Amino acid sequence: MTDPFPLSDLCGVILAAGEGKRLQPLVRRWRGDHLPKQYVRFTGARSLLEQTIDRAERLIPSNRLFTIVDRKHLAYDEAWRQIEHRPSGTVVLQPENKETGPGILLPLIYAYKYYPNATLAIFPSDHFIREEARFIHHVDLACRLIAEDPSRLILLGMQPTGPDSEYGYILPGGEIRHLAPSGAQRAIRFIEKPEPHAAAELVRQGGLWNTMVMVVKAKRLLALARKSAPELTRAFETLLDAIGHPGEAEAVEAIYRDIPPVNFSRDFLERFPVEDPDSLAVLPVRGVYWSDWGSIHRVVSDLREMGQFGQFGLIEENQYLVAG
Repeated sequence: MTDPFPLSDLCGVILAAGEGKRLQPLVRRWRGDHLPKQYVRFTGARSLLEQTIDRAERLIPSNRLFTIVDRKHLAYDEAWRQIEHRPSGTVVLQPENKETGPGILLPLIYAYKYYPNATLAIFPSDHFIREEARFIHHVDLACRLIAEDPSRLILLGMQPTGPDSEYGYILPGGEIRHLAPSGAQRAIRFIEKPEPHAAAELVRQGGLWNTMVMVVKAKRLLALARKSAPELTRAFETLLDAIGHPGEAEAVEAIYRDIPPVNFSRDFLERFPVEDPDSLAVLPVRGVYWSDWGSIHRVVSDLREMGQFGQFGLIEENQYLVAG
């Protein structure tokens, strides 16, 4: 990539703390265990997590790339193998799964503690992306746009191939003049997993699938979070004095004991445009095949297209998997 974004300003967060429950029947049939999907090598030599790390490190130094995992994952040798050599201090352990809100706030606090002025790129770890270099080029572009307009949170959006109720949607609201000709647009609404008829209407209106890959100034994301979920955000901000000191792990434990599960898409992203109409922007991604591997059907479809599904010894029948 030419003319790279100044790395001194850039950090990353990889979200790898999910349990992947919907893919467990497939993983169990193939591996005989319940290894969370992000650690599974579905397509060859690299797991979904390893692919995500490789993509992110095209842009971000490894010592500025924070990966959040669930402590229970360490019971799997394969999960441990994939994170044990990450740079010291960059693997963040959550004590238990309290949904994606805490799953983003916890590594955000770590990144902000060490790099308070950073531009932060956030990556889910369960996506299949075919044209990886082109995708990271779009992330790089989003970083440059944040340098021009640090008040924004920029989400990467994909053109839908049809209505899908399992995805979140971003409804664009016109170009942002001072960021032209990047293609970035205002994001006026975010809708998480709409009903089928609503999804079809969103596609008709030009809605984009939300990849949940986002770029934002760390301090700006904290400010937006304080408006949308003040009590939860304050709870995590108490960690700032504990990180790097004795009692850090106990402080994290104490927070997780007291907080409820909170969904980042529903309880944060949907509220951001209400709290601040100019806070969200969407950057359409062109020329990239992207798939969120959140369901067996979607994984099966992509693996069949690549000719790699035979390794599972399964067949697909009416969207259910049975032994082949």
